[in-house]
Amino acid sequence: MELGSYALVDVETTGLRPGQHRVLSVAALLLDDAGAVVREFHTLVDPGGDPGPVHIHGLTREILHGAPEFGRVAGELAGVLSGRVLVAHNARFDHGFLAAEFRRAGVRMPVRSRMCTLALARRIALPTVDFKLATLAAHYGVVQRRAHDALDDTRVLAGVLRGLAGDAARLGIAAPVLDCADEPARWPRSRVGAKPVCEYRYPGKLLAGEPLVQGMKVAITGDTALEREVLVARAEAAGLDVTGAVSGRTSVLVCNDPGSGSGKARRARELGTVVVREGEFLRLLGDVRAGEALGAVPVGASQDAGAGSPLDGVRAGRAVGVGHGAVGVQEKPAGGPRGDRGARDAVTETRGPLTGRRILVLGGTHAEAARIRAAITTLGGAAAANLSARVTDVVALTCGRPDQRLARAQKLGLPIHGRELVQHSTPTAAGSTTTLARGQAVDLPDQSRWTIRAAWHTHTVDLVAFLLDDTETVSQDADFVFYNQPETRGATLTCDGPAEQAVELDLTALGPGRTRIVIAAALEQPGVTFGDVGPVELDIDGFAQATLDAATEERTLLLAEIYRRGERWRLRAVGQGYPTGLAELAAGYGVELG
Repeated sequence: MELGSYALVDVETTGLRPGQHRVLSVAALLLDDAGAVVREFHTLVDPGGDPGPVHIHGLTREILHGAPEFGRVAGELAGVLSGRVLVAHNARFDHGFLAAEFRRAGVRMPVRSRMCTLALARRIALPTVDFKLATLAAHYGVVQRRAHDALDDTRVLAGVLRGLAGDAARLGIAAPVLDCADEPARWPRSRVGAKPVCEYRYPGKLLAGEPLVQGMKVAITGDTALEREVLVARAEAAGLDVTGAVSGRTSVLVCNDPGSGSGKARRARELGTVVVREGEFLRLLGDVRAGEALGAVPVGASQDAGAGSPLDGVRAGRAVGVGHGAVGVQEKPAGGPRGDRGARDAVTETRGPLTGRRILVLGGTHAEAARIRAAITTLGGAAAANLSARVTDVVALTCGRPDQRLARAQKLGLPIHGRELVQHSTPTAAGSTTTLARGQAVDLPDQSRWTIRAAWHTHTVDLVAFLLDDTETVSQDADFVFYNQPETRGATLTCDGPAEQAVELDLTALGPGRTRIVIAAALEQPGVTFGDVGPVELDIDGFAQATLDAATEERTLLLAEIYRRGERWRLRAVGQGYPTGLAELAAGYGVELG
């Protein structure tokens, strides 16, 4: 881990959303190769308004009085960050706020990659109750003097990072560095809050010289004079449906450079989609014609959208949008991906001779390793996808590709076993986390917020989520969550490392009638299958875990589903793979990918 290439950063803010809230304080530390601090930068920032939750950060209007606006310090901060990897605890948050502030100031943010110490701590799997900064500081003996103080938090982070770097080196774990220079193209943050459900039926494509109609699909590409969040908000307020990309049902593309080589512009030219400049689009927004309403769903209405629901017209097969990276509802095909829900639908908490042990299987063929992992789960153990601090044992299979993690495990003194471990085992103390085998389900405790996190060892995997109604299809394009549309009501897709993604759910914020959330993984790189990826490890907020294997040729994999049964929400580990791609998987849920 090259500590000398890092810039440790922390920000205090007026709220949680970069497009809506502002930075109040920012600190940045530079390290040398040994991890010693060689430079500190810190300043308060005038947010130009309400400082927000003073009870958390302590920065009152009086304290902030006379502080510079961000634009006045942007140049100096850019010099500190230039050429460095931005490192923060929950780096997605800090990077998002700084990127928004640099954009407002008209200054290029000189950061091309970031690394999240929270993701690194999760990957190491330290034996701590959680991975908060204060918890990690206590674990590594780092003194924390003032929590939620940007400068003190970065100093604490420097000490924590030195500890994490040592543990990562011992375990052979690489830093989870993400390329974020071109992130908006794949992980856009183009609106304030979640994508709203468009309340109007799709009326078709825009014709030259004709007005916009509510329900039309709008895509935006390239730089805009207005902040992207503002432009999107105006379009959505007018009743238009702003999508993440372009397809055959995109009504219009907004682009200030019609000759652009962006993927959206190329796709629009292929499809003959009307392309307008920003100024023309703003003029059209001044006279948007009324569209056909889908029908209002009363606040507090039952989530069980049965016969006579206002959404029935959409479920019946009327298209409401498409796109390469955009989505559209199509008629539900027969025999969509559903898996076997009835076979093992009991709440089962396995207790066996491997209970309390976390076991990494190395070597062997994929099929053989998958059988061993399944046996470990059946015997009460947890199968690991990666070597971490919580791995207790290793099963080394003699055939197949060699794995360099075996030598690391031997150096760590971990017990090395053969196939006999799943036949002759010693019981140990039970763990507190429920381990689910493929097909098993469990009731979720009575809380609304859950994070389903997926991790793997190698290759690029894309996590997606389908928010389904009682017909088990997606009824609005906002209910398909993926990298080009990472946020909707009640669900957010996040990425904190190259081999880790998560879906954050707020079950009370889901749209009416959303009774099932299906979480799946897909591969984009040609020729790669989940047989090459190996096991995918799921963690559900420490409450439950599952390790899922595909066979050899699958390119999509259903991981889990959260669904209502009566008054309760349940979680099921699925583990069903398909040899087809994301477009075919999505079609089974009524989603059309162009």
